[in-house]
Amino acid sequence: MKLSRLVLLIAIIAALLLLIAGPGTRLELWHFRTGFNLMRWSVYLAIGASALAALLLLIPRTRRGSALLLSISLLVSLATLAMPLSMYRQVQNLPRIHDISTDTIDPPAFVAVVPLRADAPNPVEHPGEEVAALQRSAYPDIVTLQTDAHIAIVFDHVLALVEQLGWELVEAERDSGRIEATDTTFWFGFKDDVVIRIRASESGSMVDVRSKSRVGLSDVGANANRIRRFLDALDERLH
Repeated sequence: MKLSRLVLLIAIIAALLLLIAGPGTRLELWHFRTGFNLMRWSVYLAIGASALAALLLLIPRTRRGSALLLSISLLVSLATLAMPLSMYRQVQNLPRIHDISTDTIDPPAFVAVVPLRADAPNPVEHPGEEVAALQRSAYPDIVTLQTDAHIAIVFDHVLALVEQLGWELVEAERDSGRIEATDTTFWFGFKDDVVIRIRASESGSMVDVRSKSRVGLSDVGANANRIRRFLDALDERLH
């Protein structure tokens, strides 16, 4: 019974480490690398607790007196492992890039956001063709949005959508068709910057979006997903 309780305690500690890793980083209680280390230790502990729980459940003597505690420990451990393992799989399957643009030849440039990224580990400049090629291979659907709507109408819809999505508006320059904003991720509170460029075309307008993380080598697909959601929502508004 004591061993079963110890396994349950380890499983609970693993779950708690995972639960505080992101919010603690978001509240700036510690560096994001500390948050990642907490998540890593939660995985180690959860693996250990689940292995011990499964092993003890196979032993008739311990199973007979502690089946409930061990089953709870196993469930808690497996639930704790679900999110980190999912993230790990995404990291392994996606290129380690953090700058995504619908236009990889002439990416929209950040202007107003530049001072906000002064201390960011990731530079504001686009990393170039090597990263662009990786992006095109991994996210072939991230392309310029073509619409027959007038540029002024598109600009207004983009502004409204930025507000609707809860992004922090940094600048809206109507004359140049440029809108810049910052999106904060839910769990770790990472700041990702977005620039939207709206230009006139022969048939109406074209909209390009670039989303770039301030920290981290891999964005685990976050920037591409952000652009997809934005363009899908904008396309709905324009139709």
